[in-house]
Amino acid sequence: MGCEPALTRATLRLAVLAPLLIAPVLCRAANNCPWLTEATASGLLESDAVGAFTAPAGGQPALCVFTSDAQGARRILRVEVEVTPDAHDHVMAASQACGRDGAALKAIGNEAVTCATSDRKGETGERAVGRVRDQAFVITIESSVKNDPVLTRDALKSKIYTAAEQVAGNLY
Repeated sequence: MGCEPALTRATLRLAVLAPLLIAPVLCRAANNCPWLTEATASGLLESDAVGAFTAPAGGQPALCVFTSDAQGARRILRVEVEVTPDAHDHVMAASQACGRDGAALKAIGNEAVTCATSDRKGETGERAVGRVRDQAFVITIESSVKNDPVLTRDALKSKIYTAAEQVAGNLY
């Protein structure tokens, strides 16, 4: 009977400390994207996404790329942010890719627009372009599947708005 309290205390200590000792091994830090987390990107892409961040260098914008491979589709969410004294001109030039199909994104930074994207390979997506002060951003969400059942045209419009709202909010 004399050993039971010591054994109980040792067991209790182990039970309390074990998660702290094991957590660094089991958990990994999410990417260092300053505007979106992997969890948010996973929600937008509706499957687990892995992110990578590239800091701005050599005149290139900062870039976050979140990739998800699920259900036979590759889904990618890209966020480019560039600090530039001519952010207005940058946004105007980037939004020209939308042509007449550009639609204003209300309450998202300044001069934000969104439009559909597609390419010759049949990939579909949505793009948002805007700025917050001297920071221009371009966000794209794309799917490798032409008629993706997860990222439908309506879903893409909703998700690009949410992504733009998140990014613009974090740029303030």
